[in-house]
Parts: sequence; structure tokens; C-alpha cells
Amino acid sequence: MHTDIRSGARTVWLFDLDNTLHDAGAFVFPALKTSMRGYIQQQLQVDADEAQRLSLRYWTRYGATLLGLVRHHGVDPAHFLHHTHRLPGLEGQVSAHRPDLATLARLPGRRFILTNAPRAYALRVLAALGIAHLFEGVFAIEDMAMFGQLRPKPDARMLRRIAVRLKVPTHRCVLVEDTLVHQKAARSVGMGTVWMQRFARRLPAAGAHAHRWSMQPAYVDRRVRTLRQLRR
Repeated sequence: MHTDIRSGARTVWLFDLDNTLHDAGAFVFPALKTSMRGYIQQQLQVDADEAQRLSLRYWTRYGATLLGLVRHHGVDPAHFLHHTHRLPGLEGQVSAHRPDLATLARLPGRRFILTNAPRAYALRVLAALGIAHLFEGVFAIEDMAMFGQLRPKPDARMLRRIAVRLKVPTHRCVLVEDTLVHQKAARSVGMGTVWMQRFARRLPAAGAHAHRWSMQPAYVDRRVRTLRQLRR
């Protein structure tokens, strides 16, 4: 059964950042891929191919390369996040759909950022887009520690904890996100789910799987290509 997503004053919107509010595939993702590979090469003393293999392996297994590096190599999370997300020139490369961003200001309810990226990076992107003032707060990966371990999206326990911190029941929260596995976790705890497709479907690898954009898994309440659709 799908949640009846209604845009109202009691709704708590949890917005992902990369490829949901801006086009991360144009600059950020390629730059992060390079910086993470370089970091792994330097810290683990491996070649470029092995660094890429490890990065992909840990991302696939744990949902984040960082979690694998912490678990298997004792990498310090703060050190990794700082050095991989410095991204010189980021502010000049951030792009988004401006009419969509204008919609955010008119969207009833409370608005927060929920991103697996570090806080410093998220704040830089929001500032570059000129929309930081539209959100009550930012939940970054540093805010997702539980029991002494990082538990970023799609960890269901972390999502429940976010609702508790906001002092709202999970059914009043709606996750707007480009990544399906994160939405599946959100649905498992009773949150509404919106699959944002504008930017992710333009990634090079997405073209080979065009059919997937027309599907709507049972855990997805709504598919959108523009944030304006959230007000309907």
C-alpha cells in the first residue's frame, strides 16, 4: 500500500542532495571518484586499479566506500571525508534546475537535507545554489553515528532516529531521493517516498537501463522529474 503523500504544514520533507537537488553527475561524482581513488592509493599503498576495485566493492557491499575502509582498514572517517571532499572549484561547477529550486520556497511543511556526504561539502553546495535558507537543518554523515559506528542511508535504524530527533512520527516524513535502496529503507520504517529522476537518469550508465525509469517499485509512492510535482 502506498502512503498518501500530501503537501501540508505537518509534512517533514527529507531531501537528498546529490542528484536530487543538483546535477552531481556533471562534476561532483567524477571528481569524487578521482579523489577517493587517490586517497585509497595513498593510504593503503595500492595501485589505481586496486583502489578502484576496493572503492566499488565497498560501495556495493556497504552502501558507502567509507564504511568498507573503516571496517577493513581502520581508516579515520573524518580524515577520509575531509580529504576526498575538498573538491577545488566546486562552487563554480554546481548546477541545478532553477524553477525547481524556486518551488522549494513554496513547499508547505518543514524541510531538511539528509545526505551521506559530509556537512562541510553539503553546506558549500547549498550556498552555491543559494538555497541554504530554505532548510531548517542538515543531517550529514557525521550525524549518522549510532553505537559508535557510522550508519548512513540506507540504515533503517538511523532513519527512525532522525524522526525521533525531529519529534515526529515516521509517517509524517517524506524522503525525496534518487537512490532506490534508500527509499526502500525509508518505506520499511513508514516514511513516504519520492523517487527524483531528473539528474540520475542522465548519467551515462543510466542510458543502458532506460526501462528502469518507467518502473515503480511497491516501496515508491511517487516518481517525479521535477520538484514542482511535489505540490500536486
